[in-house]
Amino acid sequence: MSITGKFSRISRRDLFRVAGAYGMSSTLLAAGSFGGAMSLANLATAAESTYKKRYSKPAKHTLKFGASGFNARNLLIERAGALEFARDLEARTDGEIRIEFIGDNQICGQLSCVEKTQQGIVDIYAASTQNSAGGAPYLNVLDYAFMFPGRASQYHFLYHPKSQQILRDPLEKRHGLKFLFSHCELRGIQLGLKYKDKPTITKLEQLFGTKNRVTGTQLGRIAMKALNLNPVPVAWEETLDGLKQGLIDGAETWASAVAYANMSPVVSQSVDLKFFCGTEHTSMSAKVFDSLEGYLQDAVMESAYWAQAHVQAANEAALVKTVGFSDPQLPGTMFVENDVRPAFLPDSEIRMAEEMCSPEFQPQLWEQWRDRLNKWAGGIDTYQEIYNIAREVDKDMKPENVEPRRWWKA
Repeated sequence: MSITGKFSRISRRDLFRVAGAYGMSSTLLAAGSFGGAMSLANLATAAESTYKKRYSKPAKHTLKFGASGFNARNLLIERAGALEFARDLEARTDGEIRIEFIGDNQICGQLSCVEKTQQGIVDIYAASTQNSAGGAPYLNVLDYAFMFPGRASQYHFLYHPKSQQILRDPLEKRHGLKFLFSHCELRGIQLGLKYKDKPTITKLEQLFGTKNRVTGTQLGRIAMKALNLNPVPVAWEETLDGLKQGLIDGAETWASAVAYANMSPVVSQSVDLKFFCGTEHTSMSAKVFDSLEGYLQDAVMESAYWAQAHVQAANEAALVKTVGFSDPQLPGTMFVENDVRPAFLPDSEIRMAEEMCSPEFQPQLWEQWRDRLNKWAGGIDTYQEIYNIAREVDKDMKPENVEPRRWWKA
């Protein structure tokens, strides 16, 4: 059943009516657990049951979870794991930790969630690491061009014990954030409607000179400039209008982001350039984490591990069965219903792009940021270390086959 079908009987107004009675967190947690179509009646019943279970005893800690544009609908498109993490943590702690889930940009957006977590307005947030890099520049460490050859290598790194030293510890020390888990995709160029009647992109040079939206990542801009993709900073919330009005030719983002953000109607081709990370991650205030009792800290980590493994499997399935990012495409997927064509470039074209912009072939482009990130990481060669770990698995390995590991228990 498609996402549209699952929610077809529930209007936004009805969702807020139920939330008015049982709270938005209980309503979203209930909605996210449904396997089939929902009616207003069975959503209300599930929300009531979830509410009673969650409030059966007082919580020791109530944590605010700001989840930018996410809601129950689009969290079933891009499987970033936010609701699953919240549900599992509440169950795992028997209600001692309660999560107040606030999505739909109600408390923070893609660019502001990181800062609101650092300011103590929210305790946990979900947003892309690239958009969060404005408030936490160390997150740029994930964005060296072509450091990851595929999604499997991204998951392998996040599970790797060395991710603690290379990514998580410096992020916590410098920016006060505890990196919990992330979905993994690689960014490409999502072309607008002016490419609807043009042949499917097969060569890198067909993209040269196009004007494309870029995220908050500073490293992503380095790659885009080197590839002649004219990066234009556009807020995520304004990207849809930019594509619709033809103000930009395309946007650098990933396939499931196009689908979850309702961009599919204004995108004609999803070009799989896979030139740097698209990582919709969840982080927590390190100060809040440190304030929890030891056994509750253990529970947070176990729930993060569980959510990471869930995301790894669920998003791989959703890319094919919900989004339609495959060749051939499955009928009824969001890309098929909106005439979005995936454009999978041959290895020779990806290699050309890599030679034009990656630190391996163009080290001078990255020198300033590489030195900065290495210094923040205590002298580690961040690019080389992650590059090496990413190649411990075969580049053609299926992402769902990566072995989950508890990264903090090295």
